[in-house]
Amino acid sequence: MDQRIINLFDEYTHKPLKREDFLKRLANLTGGMAAALAVLPMLEINYAKAETVPTDDDRIKTERIEYPGDGTTMKGYVARPTAVGKYPAVVVIHENRGLNPHIEDVTRRLALSGFLAMAPDALSVFGGTPTDEAQVRENFGKLDAAKNLTNFKNAVAYLKGRPDSTGKVGCVGFCWGGAMANQLAVNVPDLKAAVAFYGRQPEVAQVPNIKAAVQLHYGGLDERINAGIPAYEEALKQAKVPYELYVYDNVNHAFHNDTAPTRYNEAAAKLAWDRTLTFFRKWLA
Repeated sequence: MDQRIINLFDEYTHKPLKREDFLKRLANLTGGMAAALAVLPMLEINYAKAETVPTDDDRIKTERIEYPGDGTTMKGYVARPTAVGKYPAVVVIHENRGLNPHIEDVTRRLALSGFLAMAPDALSVFGGTPTDEAQVRENFGKLDAAKNLTNFKNAVAYLKGRPDSTGKVGCVGFCWGGAMANQLAVNVPDLKAAVAFYGRQPEVAQVPNIKAAVQLHYGGLDERINAGIPAYEEALKQAKVPYELYVYDNVNHAFHNDTAPTRYNEAAAKLAWDRTLTFFRKWLA
């Protein structure tokens, strides 16, 4: 697909670009509105492909939980191995589409790999993630940044205190969640490991606060996010933060999301996920 179309869709999903304006620009690129509407399903998320680990897989146990947030009750989705025991814990942080079937599947993948995983719903403050994508976008724009950060910091505390947790907690985030993973690394001193997939980098001045080991994954075609790589990497080096940084050539933003058909890259996604699991096994041991 024309990279300009993918870049336009990336702009639409990350900036306050109205759907009608997005469709007009898409029509200009594709040669007309009919062609634009034909291309649209190839761009938008398809949750029919979200389940790679069945919800009823008897190797894992799942549950819906609540924990205290900043003036609100936060909701989350938890998955862990079925066997009774204590497991290293991971906060799974969704994209700017909220807690959806794809992120729940990622949470189950972690459980299948031996972790206690929990995906908070950032939109709990509005009652949870709605099914209407336009409403999801609107609600994200209404989030209070300081309270939202506290809500995710509390997720780390929640997992650390669970009886089935070893007390060692990491996080992994994607897109919007990748930025939050970086923020948790900056703001949670007892976080052990942070993995950010194509997430906005923290301010350079904040980097010396990081006590966790950091792993970073970027798509080579993701110019918007990649612009911040050099300054972040230099700050990590200067602060002597243990880190790994990977750029996957010729793949796009959201390359790990297998429900995003035009941007998903199977080879890069598998390699990045294998590296993520290896990283967590090292730093959460």
